[in-house]
Amino acid sequence: LMSVQRVSTGAEWEPIVGYARAVRMGNMVAVSGTVGREADGSTAPTAFRQAERALEIIRDALQELGVPIEHVFRTRTFITDISLWPEVGRAHGAVFAAHRPATSMVEVSKLIAPQYLLEIEADALVCIE
Repeated sequence: LMSVQRVSTGAEWEPIVGYARAVRMGNMVAVSGTVGREADGSTAPTAFRQAERALEIIRDALQELGVPIEHVFRTRTFITDISLWPEVGRAHGAVFAAHRPATSMVEVSKLIAPQYLLEIEADALVCIE
């Protein structure tokens, strides 16, 4: 039997929608779409800080599963205004410059709440020896 581990970050949408922040099944890890909500519940006004914070949350969820962020092989960013891509790209590059994953950045009309400018997903693969 394959073991399954789940991480919750306490977002109010998790129990309503029925999802986990991250799920590890064997050597595969999927991190759900993550917005840049600060620990105090506030949201930064800039796309750079929202992306930076979303990536911190992703990193923390991976760490809770025992997976370093260097094992991320794919990210997806959904952004409400594609003209903000340089800010988001700068935050993404700061985390992933040394181990660049495959990625996509796609403009969407809206996210779950109007203050969120972006949402990032990540997939990781753990090498089991």
